[in-house]
Amino acid sequence: MADDPLIHDPEGGLPRLARIMARLRAPEGGCPWDLEQDFASIAPYTIEEAYEVADAIARQDWDGLKGELGDLLFQSVYHAQMAEEAGYFTLDEVLRGIADKMVARHPHVFGAEVIDSAAAQTEAWEARKARERAAKALTGVLDDVPVGHAGLTRAVKLQNRAARVGFDWPEVGQVVDKIAEEARELTEAAPEDRFEEYGDLLFVMANLARHLDIDPEAALRAANDKFTRRFRAIEAALAVDGRRPEDSDLAEMDALWDAAKAAEKRG
Repeated sequence: MADDPLIHDPEGGLPRLARIMARLRAPEGGCPWDLEQDFASIAPYTIEEAYEVADAIARQDWDGLKGELGDLLFQSVYHAQMAEEAGYFTLDEVLRGIADKMVARHPHVFGAEVIDSAAAQTEAWEARKARERAAKALTGVLDDVPVGHAGLTRAVKLQNRAARVGFDWPEVGQVVDKIAEEARELTEAAPEDRFEEYGDLLFVMANLARHLDIDPEAALRAANDKFTRRFRAIEAALAVDGRRPEDSDLAEMDALWDAAKAAEKRG
């Protein structure tokens, strides 16, 4: 197995990656760390790799994106290898399943159906997914919203699903009013109730993002980046005098923050 030519073939493509993964998990001669892993232990890495793909796209790091997509693909191969070992399914079945799904959900591309707009395609896609859910005997509106999504993303998906059956505020102003109500409840809550109230506030904030057609995860990542950028500007300004943030005070750092903000706006 050590001399398997496919493993060393730079043109081996997906079969090469699958063979490498199988070798890493081989009971004899495999990697001890990889052999200890299971679906639950690998799942956090899968989520992390998906975020790193999104980060590379946000930074327009196209060379980095190439590597991150490879890492994410490897995660799929990893899970498929463990599934094959357990007798659940194989990588070939995964590939066949997604290909069949894409063909079935795009009859306007691979069949005779005519769809002339992205909006019509979205409506047809959701209708087809609803039929698939019914075929799987999923009767609840929220039955197949994955629990593994990031919190804000899952909140939006739950709200979208409920909105399809009319459970939704029709006006953005009503969502804003609810945010004010939840914020007030949080500030007035007893310590033991703050966790729940804070979750309620975040849930409604996700709903506002949905009504405004904003991806809340992307918006929060952008806010994180902005905070990082401006705080680094504070550090750089203090470093001119040989100081660090702990050598300053809030008033000075706040002024430096405002200066960084103004500099960004001048652009």
